[in-house]
Amino acid sequence: MNRTTLILASALTATTLSACGSNSLFSRDRPDEFAVTRQAPLVVPPDFALVPPAPGAARSGGETAAEQTLRALFGGAAPRSPSETEILDEADSARADPGIRSEVGSEETQVVDKGLVTRDILAAPEGDGRDASASIPGA
Repeated sequence: MNRTTLILASALTATTLSACGSNSLFSRDRPDEFAVTRQAPLVVPPDFALVPPAPGAARSGGETAAEQTLRALFGGAAPRSPSETEILDEADSARADPGIRSEVGSEETQVVDKGLVTRDILAAPEGDGRDASASIPGA
């Protein structure tokens, strides 16, 4: 038993001391990864004839930044599908008034106010199906 204890103690001591040594995995003997690539040399542009735009002049690109963004996101105008064209033809879209939105918003347009009717129907007391009724004030 004494001999087994001695062997275990020496193995434990050897293992402990070997852990204190340097490990080649963490040594800095390998090349620096940031020093491997070279920096590209600075190049002087070949054309110095560029002139700044005149104040108030239109852009040379022709499109604003917002238009470029919309074109990049949505790809520009797409042709209508045959089913969409058929639906528009059946609805007679060629005859639609282009100023209809401004006419609808005018004060002279006659509209039906459904707000009070809907409120009265929702506030009506619960009844027995067919016998339930709601009254419209002013009608």
